[in-house]
Amino acid sequence: MNLCDVLVHIDEELSVEQRNALEEDMRALPGVVAPRFNPGRDHLMLVAFDADKVTHASLLGRVRTHGYKAQLVGA
Repeated sequence: MNLCDVLVHIDEELSVEQRNALEEDMRALPGVVAPRFNPGRDHLMLVAFDADKVTHASLLGRVRTHGYKAQLVGA
């Protein structure tokens, strides 16, 4: 297992329901361990993942399938 973290910046302002739905959807990706939004910084989602099973590009792509504009920070 090759655990990594990546920070995803989401341009849109998401509701609590949208954030929860996105976290749940990210958890469904094989290799994603813990997606979570930072309290007080609702546009930033930290995703812990196994780099042997999922790529940065796949994570970003999953966020974008929801119709959100997003970028990886520091990847």
